[in-house]
Amino acid sequence: MGVTVDSRPGLRRGVRFVRDRVRGKHALLYPEGVLLLNDTAADIVRRCDARRTVTDIAGELAVAYRGATAESVLELLSDLDRRRVLGAEPVGVAESGHQPEAARAGLPLGLLAELTYRCPLQCTYCSNPLNLADYRDELDTETWLRVIEQARSIGVLQLHLSGGEPALRRDLVDLVAAARGHGMYTNLVTSGFSLPLRRLQELAAAGLDHVQLSVQDSAATSADIIAGRRAHDRKLDVARGIVAAGLPMTVNAVLHRGNIGRLLDIVELAVGFGAERVELANTQFYGWALRNRAALLPSREQVQRADADAAVARERYGDRLEIVYVAADYFSPRPKPCNYGWGNRQLAVAPNGDVLPCPSAAQLPELDTPSVRDAALDSIWFDSAAFNRFRGTGWMPDPCRSCALKDVDFGGCRCQAYQLVGDAAATDPACSLSEHHDLVRAEFEPRPAVPRRM
Repeated sequence: MGVTVDSRPGLRRGVRFVRDRVRGKHALLYPEGVLLLNDTAADIVRRCDARRTVTDIAGELAVAYRGATAESVLELLSDLDRRRVLGAEPVGVAESGHQPEAARAGLPLGLLAELTYRCPLQCTYCSNPLNLADYRDELDTETWLRVIEQARSIGVLQLHLSGGEPALRRDLVDLVAAARGHGMYTNLVTSGFSLPLRRLQELAAAGLDHVQLSVQDSAATSADIIAGRRAHDRKLDVARGIVAAGLPMTVNAVLHRGNIGRLLDIVELAVGFGAERVELANTQFYGWALRNRAALLPSREQVQRADADAAVARERYGDRLEIVYVAADYFSPRPKPCNYGWGNRQLAVAPNGDVLPCPSAAQLPELDTPSVRDAALDSIWFDSAAFNRFRGTGWMPDPCRSCALKDVDFGGCRCQAYQLVGDAAATDPACSLSEHHDLVRAEFEPRPAVPRRM
């Protein structure tokens, strides 16, 4: 929106302002993000009622804080604007969680709840594990409700309900309602194929905050081939239903050799849906995607063209929706900061109750994976060997240990290091400093893909 001293800022639709009793801090919750605020920032945000001007807010703040100026208020609000959290909705503050007996540092922000690995689609880029049958014994409703309550008690503010296809769970509405009751931000990650429009309305009424709808391509024919069944037209109906239910929406597309050339068309599809965000993520090679790497990996020329197309999309549509472009790991000189560090901000619970720092970590040998069936989340997060194995930087070998970026990329992805090198403690081969960097530079002869099957 471009903030000036005469602007009357509010919050963007789908953004929530909460007081987190667990941390004793205020926070802004929004799609794919949590922003913890200090007291000054919180006092600015609480005045963003879409009526006060920035000058008004600065004047009120100057009474409470010596040295507060319109320039300092404008600087903070401009930062929030760049994060796409400002809009025209009047701010309201909600309480979240319960104050603990003793405050602890290093609390998690997000929980990925993989409710089921069942899915009606057969996407070849799926990151779910290959041994899907091992996860048929899913947690029951009572256990998931306990997990959600425990997650909020240790600091989790954002709950991502995923799978597989989470809409196949009959208790999805109950889980959303419980999370909202605990003051959590809920994000449903869905293909939309198994999501009746009536259920969308029920989810909205239960307090669902946001829907991330996946699409396979911009056109029905190619999208349905990727999905393994006729699903694209159904997704169009669901997108309209999400908008009708008043829910903010992100359109997510996984990019690969077969669709990366239509990046701009996918963005235009998201614009037509009325989405607030579009996420264009190059394939992450885990699970079925790793098995199908030779079929999915784009050429360097395709990636370079996609990088340019993403810039064009931001120029063309950036004022209408947020465009998130996740660059291709294999073509970048630096690894991604996987989950912002092992056991640092995020945790994942698999359908069978296994708890992991990331959903792909189950493949790592000798991890001694903990489970919510046997232990509470607080002991798992703080004390388990699995979560402490690669926490911090003390475990790092060189060149990571002596790298100036070790607190930025955290050594990259432990799962990718294990998959490509056989050593989870090795430098991520995606890093140009890795002695194994040639493994991600190799060209692959395209091969037919193996569809994901339960």
